[in-house]
Amino acid sequence: MHVRIKITLLFTLIMSLLLALFCGFIYYFFYNSRLRNTNAHLSNYAMSTVNMLNEPEIFDQGLINKIDSITIIPLKHKAVQAYNNLNKKIYAYNDEQSDTLHVTGEILDKVRSNEISFFTVGNRDVVALYRNKNNKRRVILAAAFDEEGKRNLNLLKIILLISFLCGNLIAFTSGYIFSKKLLIPIRKIADDVKDISAQNLAHRIKSGNANDEWNYLTETLNELLDRLQQSFEMQRRFISSASHELSTPLTSISSQLEVALQRTRDANEYQGVMHSVYQDVRQLSRLTQTLLEFATASGIKGGIEINSIRVDEILMQLPGEVTKMNKEYSVKLQFDQLPENEERLLVFGNAELLLTAIKNVVSNACKYSPDHLATIKLVVEPKEIIISVEDSGKGISETDLKNIFQPFYRTEDSKSITGFGVGLPLVYRIIKLHKGQIKVSSVVGKGTTVLIQLPIAENVRAK
Repeated sequence: MHVRIKITLLFTLIMSLLLALFCGFIYYFFYNSRLRNTNAHLSNYAMSTVNMLNEPEIFDQGLINKIDSITIIPLKHKAVQAYNNLNKKIYAYNDEQSDTLHVTGEILDKVRSNEISFFTVGNRDVVALYRNKNNKRRVILAAAFDEEGKRNLNLLKIILLISFLCGNLIAFTSGYIFSKKLLIPIRKIADDVKDISAQNLAHRIKSGNANDEWNYLTETLNELLDRLQQSFEMQRRFISSASHELSTPLTSISSQLEVALQRTRDANEYQGVMHSVYQDVRQLSRLTQTLLEFATASGIKGGIEINSIRVDEILMQLPGEVTKMNKEYSVKLQFDQLPENEERLLVFGNAELLLTAIKNVVSNACKYSPDHLATIKLVVEPKEIIISVEDSGKGISETDLKNIFQPFYRTEDSKSITGFGVGLPLVYRIIKLHKGQIKVSSVVGKGTTVLIQLPIAENVRAK
């Protein structure tokens, strides 16, 4: 079922319920109003009769009948009957002589016990009164047919029924028109989305000036398209750069082997070629390993083992790890005012990935610093752990700072130094995977500081 039909039917259903309640209330009000008026007329009629019956000195059957016949009340088929305590009829009047009001003794007994005062006999409304005056216990019944009131009530019923049906028809029509106008923005958004593809991600959905849900949906979709476009562009750059980086050593290996095979050479020449090829293969292996780490860090948490790990223990592994990379590299650890509670040093994450990320930052600091020294500081805040890595290198310009987390991006000063440009993007992915933040500040000619902020495990657990 189309959404337009669903909205129309729902709107019609709501309006139908409201109309039904409104019509029912009107009918109930007029029904009770007619009943009250009829009972009031009959009560007055019965009271007049019982008052005259209670005055024996002036009581005259013919006179009372004559008064009853000329009593003006807007009712038809009037009848009044009086009974004594033996249920014997002592007085009766009917508009039609052949008409009579049939009442059982059981009803009269209920009237005396005040169990009933108003009831119906046939199509006539009846008011019953019990009076005990001068030991004369009498029951007076006054009945009549409210022809005009019931005719008006039936007319009202027909009018309300027609109004209900017409109201439902109007509600359905207006709901159908209203739903069409309501869904126009959705159709426009859908049409705009159809024009968007992987080759046309720059296209955006037109948004209006109204601050409504449709505009919010449009802005949300546009933000999603921005993220998708960035992801696609990053993927294109990554594939292009990775292909270039992989093809360079492969081309070198292929060229050297091709040249070596063109003619017979002595053992020393073959050994030189093999040594050069070996260096290219090692570079290719390092690059492949780095790409695998980058792919792992770009994955989802579900595929990575997550545990509680101590940050200080990770940092204390760095001096040995960095020295393995280069004997000239050195690390200075500064742990000031560590908390007594060891749980304040715990974070949720993967120890191997986190070590890889911080090691990349530290190795960069050592690589670009003249003294090959990196200073690592650890500070524990109320909600997070802050790791800072400082060096005294050349620094990074503001222009380069904006792009250092892009895969395979390398500054002009760093192109002469061995590397692939994947280290900091890898660090960025790993830190984001641990719900952390990484910030880089640098002053050209003085050095660079990298801040890594990781949420404390107990705060993550509390959430």
